[in-house]
Amino acid sequence: MSWEEIRADGSIDYPLGADARGLLMYDDSGRVSVQLVRPHKAGFASDDWCQARPGEMASAWPNYVGYFGTFRIDVEDNAVIHEIEGGWFPNLEGTDQLRRFQLRGDRLDLDADTAWGHVRIVWKKADG
Repeated sequence: MSWEEIRADGSIDYPLGADARGLLMYDDSGRVSVQLVRPHKAGFASDDWCQARPGEMASAWPNYVGYFGTFRIDVEDNAVIHEIEGGWFPNLEGTDQLRRFQLRGDRLDLDADTAWGHVRIVWKKADG
């Protein structure tokens, strides 16, 4: 539903725009996958990603966030810990990322303190 950076002064920024889209998947085996993207990006000149120009690659990278790994839940702390195995940002690999959670019906709020600020990602359970 949204990805917000909540600044110290209380203002809110949307790193991938107010209309960011994404997919968060947890499975029964303890795996997690996270994908977030800014919609409505300009296409590349070629449909072959191997032919992407440096400028195209540089503009695409900040418009996407994705990683995968395993997760565990700390019920006492109301937190889920994403154990990152791989992803778009190499510095996350091998780290544990703590996300405080709040469930409200079909909505999941995940809050995190990151190296660049406090963020909140709001997810809605997919239909089906």
